[in-house]
Amino acid sequence: MTTHHVVVGVDGSLISVRALDRAADEAARRGVELRVVYAVPDTDESGPVLASAVTRLAARHPELSVVTKGAVGGPVHTLVRESEGADLTVVGTRGMGGVAGLLLGSVSLRLAAQVRGPVLVVRGDHRCDDGRPVLLGLESDGDEDAALYAFQEAERLGVPLHVLHSWTHRHITPELPPLLPAMSPGQEQLAQQGRAEDSVTRFSLARLSERHPVVRVESRTVRTRPASALLEATRDCALVVVGAHHRTHRFGPRLGPVAHTLLHRSHCPVAVVPTVK
Repeated sequence: MTTHHVVVGVDGSLISVRALDRAADEAARRGVELRVVYAVPDTDESGPVLASAVTRLAARHPELSVVTKGAVGGPVHTLVRESEGADLTVVGTRGMGGVAGLLLGSVSLRLAAQVRGPVLVVRGDHRCDDGRPVLLGLESDGDEDAALYAFQEAERLGVPLHVLHSWTHRHITPELPPLLPAMSPGQEQLAQQGRAEDSVTRFSLARLSERHPVVRVESRTVRTRPASALLEATRDCALVVVGAHHRTHRFGPRLGPVAHTLLHRSHCPVAVVPTVK
């Protein structure tokens, strides 16, 4: 029997504490177990950090079921293993270095590229419960799981959902001005592509809007680089949600450029949700 649970990686740093608090809130909201994991070369080193985590959790969520584990090994491999079957995996982006180095940006990138479930990366310096909207970066209909996660978060927080769909067209060689005021073939091709891209958000969101009628949705399509557009929009959002578009690489799976940029530079927490192919 599979036990629903949330996993959080800690290393004793300040951002680790923020990740722990966020993970505890998520586990309490879901009514599931919280598993606190510390990856170190020697399990004896994990004792004080895990004990401190338990004390903090008991004060903030006394009803929460908590399991701690000091695991010997690298942080990415450990969290990928411990996150198998988890409802959510939570980490921070920066740590204080040291033995584990758990919360360095490269760890969150590699983790999000390998974990099969949603990964929440805690970053940014503003509050996430002050009425700011949830932001969804939508690439295609294949991002349905990411869209569902975004709807659920917006409904839980009681805030609007802002959907941003971005596309860039391939360069079209300029043509001579037509004698008549009509579209050139290149202009018509670009217009057709624009209409097709604009329809992505409508078709992708229609069914979810029916299932979550209380969520007010604002969507827009921008013709610019998606990473840049989303990054700017994160300044005023509680959370940004994107699909994990994995790329094959000789050193292992890698995230696409949008998720990569957000995990390094987002102004708010980032939820990376694997796409279903």
